Amino acid sequence: MKNKLKIYRAMHNLTQEDLARKLGVSRQTIIAIEKGKYDPSLKLAFKIAKFFGVRIEDIFIYDEDE
Repeated sequence: MKNKLKIYRAMHNLTQEDLARKLGVSRQTIIAIEKGKYDPSLKLAFKIAKFFGVRIEDIFIYDEDE
């Protein structure tokens, strides 16, 4: 799934490690999500969106063809 996590993280001046710590996940999880190699659970997607104060669909882009 495509996403804008790296953009939102940069807008808030956070490193991957900072964001991972705040969300209670590993840095590797953040890296994998940003690269599109890992789709977060719905619970984690909501947590990320809530952290940035936006809707899930503002960060994660659903592509029906994928």
